[in-house]
Amino acid sequence: MSLATLHDLHRPLGSTGLTVSPLGLGTVKLGRDQGVKYPTGFRIPDDAEARQLLALARELGINLIDTAPAYGLSEARLGPLLRGQRDAWVIVSKVGEEFENGQSRFDFSPAHTRFSVERSLLRLETDRIDLVLVHSDGNDVAILQDSGVYQTLAELKREGKIRAFGLSGKTAEGGLLALEQGDCAMITLNLNDQRERPVADYAAAHGKGILVKKALASGHVCLDGGIDPVRASFELLFHHPGVGSAIIGTINPLHLSHNVSAAAAVIRQQRQ
Repeated sequence: MSLATLHDLHRPLGSTGLTVSPLGLGTVKLGRDQGVKYPTGFRIPDDAEARQLLALARELGINLIDTAPAYGLSEARLGPLLRGQRDAWVIVSKVGEEFENGQSRFDFSPAHTRFSVERSLLRLETDRIDLVLVHSDGNDVAILQDSGVYQTLAELKREGKIRAFGLSGKTAEGGLLALEQGDCAMITLNLNDQRERPVADYAAAHGKGILVKKALASGHVCLDGGIDPVRASFELLFHHPGVGSAIIGTINPLHLSHNVSAAAAVIRQQRQ
């Protein structure tokens, strides 16, 4: 029996001009195993395992890959791993958060924003990043209003170094402001937490992009009554017209295949 795939289910990410698979592959686990909020521990995959995971993702119809400087070695590993495949992927990275010596620090200044994007371009071995998000520390509105980070990202977009920009935030207020002034927001939306749903509502009404993080509550979602929590989570997300793609951070090939199968079934059923 052939695997269910997402190849024929790609959709526009708002009005960014990017076309994305409804699931994206999050790559924090390719580069960092400290200070991450998952229910069980894990081992960072070696290059052969990472290459197999990326090949499987592509085979399953996933074209969106999510990384960040704060994900440890993730960007630097993805550059070599994706050689010769650049046009097959929509690459999302971030600015603002650095992870060094087991600690996060934040810098949203124009100078650091430009430095960070230029460094990501080198690490990822590419001439452009499709989407760059501000990696918020929780002070979403203050960051957008006071730091100059959005103005710098707009300059980088005009220069062709990035194609779109937005915010990976933590509040509905920040997400709404991010969409008023930018192209996309990454929000938390799952069965346990729907506080940022108004951001997706705004995006649907204004042609903006939405990516969802913690779609499965970082692996913590569980339901009573024999209901499949993955399918129920995807029914919530993909019923919303504003949601472009949900980022899944697994390094387990079986989990990835199961997630793709569940998402494909939900979307096809909703289209009937």
